[in-house]
This record gives sequence, structure tokens and C-alpha cells, in this order.
Amino acid sequence: MWQRGMRVVVLGMALVVLAGCGSRTAETDEEATGTATAATWTLAAPIRVNGIRTTDGGRSLMVDVDVPDGARDCVRALRGELDTVEHGTVYVRVTYESPSLDRDYGCTRTRRVTATVKLGEPLASRRVMVNNMDVYTPVGATPPTLRKCGENGCDPTPPRCTPSSYQQAVNDTDIPEHTSWEERGCDDTWLVLDLSTRMGPACGDTGDGCSPSVVSQRWFYRAEPRGWRPVATNRDAGCAGIRDIVPDVPERLCESLPRLDRD
Repeated sequence: MWQRGMRVVVLGMALVVLAGCGSRTAETDEEATGTATAATWTLAAPIRVNGIRTTDGGRSLMVDVDVPDGARDCVRALRGELDTVEHGTVYVRVTYESPSLDRDYGCTRTRRVTATVKLGEPLASRRVMVNNMDVYTPVGATPPTLRKCGENGCDPTPPRCTPSSYQQAVNDTDIPEHTSWEERGCDDTWLVLDLSTRMGPACGDTGDGCSPSVVSQRWFYRAEPRGWRPVATNRDAGCAGIRDIVPDVPERLCESLPRLDRD
């Protein structure tokens, strides 16, 4: 959803695309003195962004990211920079140099570091996009932490009895990808979905002895301003099992529910 022309940054004589690994190399200090084998240092973007918070009255951002780590130095020249501000979004980039693409260098672990981005003026209600990928917003978040936007954008779909709203509920449930859903009941406050996930090996032709199983779960959701929130799951028929867990589920939404078989 968050597509934007890929930014190209010129650092010295190097041309680097921030969404991937760069192409600039540099000598290590040891190589300059001839005391060790040189490592190839490459300009790169973080492995992942873990969170953003404001500081300095909203005039700076603290961006927590994962970077390579190992027995030797794996990261240098960590930088957070303001790129531009357009249409209510602050575009920032976080980069560092690393020899992590060199298999012999030993950067096989990760660690979390923080890059500071100075904005020059308060962020206010504007969104933040990091390296043209992850998007965060202060709207609906608990200051100073920003809230990460999902695949449905920064403005969650209000809880409604519609397929698009059901899909968002499934996306916010801790279940495997490619899970299908069947609506079992919905009103302004409650939603009941049966979720089915195909598990097992990938099968070829019919009759090859491979038969993936289907794991079914029943989830109950409560409406909140940011969308449907999963609150409980069970397999029992009717209301008895679920009302022991969530007593305020309306009987009309659960009384006719069939029991889910265990695979």
C-alpha cells in the first residue's frame, strides 16, 4: 500500500538504493595499516524497524532498528536522516555500513540499536515513513511512542459486519497466513468467525498418499475504535463454553453454533 518512488542516495562516488544493500566499499582501519585482511564494507538498510518514539518536544525521532552483529565489528557509521516532508508524511532514512554480506566475517547475529533523526520542528500529527517501507503514526498511539500502520493503512477499518472488516479481524489474529474464514454471527459489538488453516506437506497428484489436514478454530471479537479485537477462542457448541470465558457474549450469537471437530 505504501508505495513511493524508490529514493536513490549519492554518497561520495557511490550510488545506493536504500531498500536493498548498497554497493559502496571501503577499507577497514586494519587494511590501511596493513595489519589485517580487509573487509568489504557495504552501505545497507536495517534488517527491520522495531519502533519509533519522539523526543526533544517532538523535534527528533528515536528509531529502533535491528542490525547485524557478531564477534567482530559488524556495523559502523549508523545514521538517521530527514529526507523530505510531503503531504503530511515525514520521510526518513536509516543507514549504516556493514561487512555482513561477507560470509567469512562472522556477522551471523543481530542486535538492536537506535538512530536519532532530527526533524527541526515538532512532528505533530504527521506520519513517518522509514526507508520507503515501514509507516508509523502518532494518531491513536500512546506518546512518545508512535503506532505502526498495518496493511490496511494507518486508519483502521471501523468494526462493521462486512467482508473487508472481517478480513482485518483475521489479519489481527495470531494465526498462520492463508487462513480462510466463515462468519458465524455479527452485530455492532460482537463478531464470531470460524477460521480454517490448511496444515501439512504440499501435495501433488490425488492419490499420492499426501493429505494435508485442516485446523479449525472459532474466534470471538469485540468491537473497538481501532477495529475488531480478538478476545477468546473455543470449539464448543452453543454458548456454554464461551460464556464461561466471556460472559457478555449475546446468547443469540452463540446458541446455534455447532461444535468444531478436532483434527
